[in-house]
Amino acid sequence: MTQTSDQDERYREAAGSFGPALQRLARASEADPDRRRDLLQDMHVALWQSMSGFDGRCSLSTWVWRVAHNTAASHVDRERRRNTGKMALDDIAHLPDGRSVAAAHEQSDAIDRLNAWIRRLKLPDRQVMTLYLESLPAAEIAEITGLSPGAVATRISRLKAQLSKDFQEQTHA
Repeated sequence: MTQTSDQDERYREAAGSFGPALQRLARASEADPDRRRDLLQDMHVALWQSMSGFDGRCSLSTWVWRVAHNTAASHVDRERRRNTGKMALDDIAHLPDGRSVAAAHEQSDAIDRLNAWIRRLKLPDRQVMTLYLESLPAAEIAEITGLSPGAVATRISRLKAQLSKDFQEQTHA
């Protein structure tokens, strides 16, 4: 097999295994549907290109998440430069969605609200929360993000508490 066919095969395996997760990451990273499709396409292109350098020193999962998160981070940085006024986690008071409490109980609305909340996080927190929601263990999240496992656990705890607080405040408002 040639290097290109090896690369193609590894990409097909990764895209098949992680395609839905990449879509969720794109949705958590970009609100605009057209830009979200572009981001997802960029993730797939970056993933395919990176497969020529995949040597198995880390798991395929870790590799895919690193590539996808780096691509998403670049996208977010470009968008942030274009759009000022992003909020830090500590500054989030209310979600931008004005739907009623009854509608908030619908699953699609809850997912939209969660994604809106995640998009407002600073990049390191966004990465940790997205990977946590994909059920990755703290050790793997640490390997992907470059944080220590303890720092990951602390961020997850803090983010979960903030998410709970923000969603409770909104339902009681």
